[in-house]
Amino acid sequence: MAKGTKNGENVSVMENIRRFISDTVAEMGRCTWPNRRQLLESTVLVVVAMLVLACFVAAVDETAMRLIRLVTVGKL
Repeated sequence: MAKGTKNGENVSVMENIRRFISDTVAEMGRCTWPNRRQLLESTVLVVVAMLVLACFVAAVDETAMRLIRLVTVGKL
């Protein structure tokens, strides 16, 4: 296996992977996770915001299309 050095000692790749996974699991345990209600509220907020943004983009697209058609063809 490939070996690296850390503080003068040989450390295998597998040991580095094991340490990374262990540190990641420990860090995930220290995170503050939202409860079900907070998660639902955030999800609804994101979905509503995306719908509003999609409607806005559609309206701007339709307006731009009609203006361009009016300028180039002369008809709506």
